[in-house]
Amino acid sequence: MTAPVPAGDRVAAEQWFLRFGLPSVLTPRARWRRLWWRSAPALTALATVAVAVRIVTVASGGGYIDIDNDPTPAEWLIVAILVVVLPLAGAAAWWTSRIATRRGRRIALGASLLVFAVVDAAAGKPAAILAEVLSTAAAVAAVLLFNGSGAGSVVGWSIRLTLSHLKSVGALFTRALPVLLLTVLVFFNGPVWSMATTIGRGRLWLLIGFMVVLAGMFLCTGVVERVRPMLSAHAVRDVDVTRLEDTPFAALPDPAEGTDAPLSRGERANVVFVVAVSQFVQIAAVAAVTSVIFLIMGLLALTPQLLTRLTVDGSWQGTWMGMTLPIPQALIHVSMFLGALTFMYVSARSVGDGEYRKQFLDPLIDDLRAVLVARNRYRGYVTRLHRGL
Repeated sequence: MTAPVPAGDRVAAEQWFLRFGLPSVLTPRARWRRLWWRSAPALTALATVAVAVRIVTVASGGGYIDIDNDPTPAEWLIVAILVVVLPLAGAAAWWTSRIATRRGRRIALGASLLVFAVVDAAAGKPAAILAEVLSTAAAVAAVLLFNGSGAGSVVGWSIRLTLSHLKSVGALFTRALPVLLLTVLVFFNGPVWSMATTIGRGRLWLLIGFMVVLAGMFLCTGVVERVRPMLSAHAVRDVDVTRLEDTPFAALPDPAEGTDAPLSRGERANVVFVVAVSQFVQIAAVAAVTSVIFLIMGLLALTPQLLTRLTVDGSWQGTWMGMTLPIPQALIHVSMFLGALTFMYVSARSVGDGEYRKQFLDPLIDDLRAVLVARNRYRGYVTRLHRGL
């Protein structure tokens, strides 16, 4: 949980809170400090995506992408880019985040901005270049705003936490197998395929959004129940002191009993949000894997005759991200729907799953208890600093 940083360094303390997803402890000014340095990983990932989009645009000739059953080399290139772009962007962000020196971050940041400039210049005509520059500027501004508000630190910490707890994600997926077996029956259910054939993509996204909102309500209800005792606890445990060794707070004293500043509403909401987002990311990973499994199963199982019976002469082509692919549209819709259904089921199950709480939620709450102890020490230090003590 903790990382070795110089003790007593206020800047390091602020970065520590941001790294572990609790920006509400800091003042707005502190959240906006060193913003470009902190945004370098996200901008590197964004630059990687920009390069991929430009290559796809050049390979498609700037026109509509329509891939049939006999793809050309250019279309195979487009498919390959779509498969690897997100892993490459994630790897670029991870590599940049590992750079600890200011000089290294500046080089990575400068390289990202240079890539944006080259990609925008490759648009060709002046009007197209201007449009690309404006869209790039808007994207960069959105990244800076996202990180400056503190939301980026919460999401980044949740992703790192999920990657470090892949074992619990696998266990969660294993416990979701019963619903997978049940949804196999749904997969070959005629009315579901009829819905998938006739429903539009926009209406399907509305349905999925509604299901995600319901799942979010399940998650938040369980999270509030689990974190309420932690939010009201004031005693400092020995394990909390141990967790704060080799951090900026190791040498800071704990506030005297009854003198620590109570958690503000924003800080309480931050703690609940951190736990909820962490669970959300884990369960979303399980749902995404489920969708891919059903998509592959459909590609293997669907014959022209079976597709005709399930969809009443449905098309063998579908659209994704504005491209026409040789994948039945109904199969894409069914896979999306079953992924959302899995997300709902696992969200509801995780609330009362004792094994999941033991493997993931309880260690997460213990880590947050240590973060709140660090918060009390930090607030006491800032108060003494302002009083000149």
